[in-house]
Amino acid sequence: MSEARSRLLDTATGLFYAEGLHAVGVERVVSEAKVTRATLYRHFPGKNDLLVAYLKQADEAVRAQVDAARTPNATPDDIIRAVARSIADDIQRDGFRGCAFLNAAAEFPDPTHPVHQAVLDHRQWFLTTMTELFTATGKPDADPAARHFVMLRDGAMAAGCLTDPKPICETFLRGVEGLLGYRSGQGAEG
Repeated sequence: MSEARSRLLDTATGLFYAEGLHAVGVERVVSEAKVTRATLYRHFPGKNDLLVAYLKQADEAVRAQVDAARTPNATPDDIIRAVARSIADDIQRDGFRGCAFLNAAAEFPDPTHPVHQAVLDHRQWFLTTMTELFTATGKPDADPAARHFVMLRDGAMAAGCLTDPKPICETFLRGVEGLLGYRSGQGAEG
């Protein structure tokens, strides 16, 4: 990645996350990245391309967190706990403003829009990954458990930017422990 492209994407990422996708125009990104408009369009043909690149970068960061949780000798339960802990840590960091993907979906509700598609692609990957991890635990109800995990994550990320994140994260992590401890599969419907 060129230095100019990297600077554009880093600047856009900070602005889009902090202020919103519609609220930040390309002129602001160009100005704060200290590049020309021509440089922006050489790397990103339009604002939608820049928005999708921002979401892809966020997706790569989440994938890296999941990969980091897959330490040698870690059990599937350990990996799920580590993923949950990284989510809780993220919620408690300074400047947390919710889930970049949920925020983007709220601003771009049209399911055919490229930004919305990038959100759906990330969410499908995350759900598939969590389903694989819950399957590896031996749980008889891995699909509903993974959906429950994603739902807990979504709620924690939404609530974590509205109020004190500490009790939100404690509740989220307790919920994940409940999912890991529940093995009978009874009453767990899709």
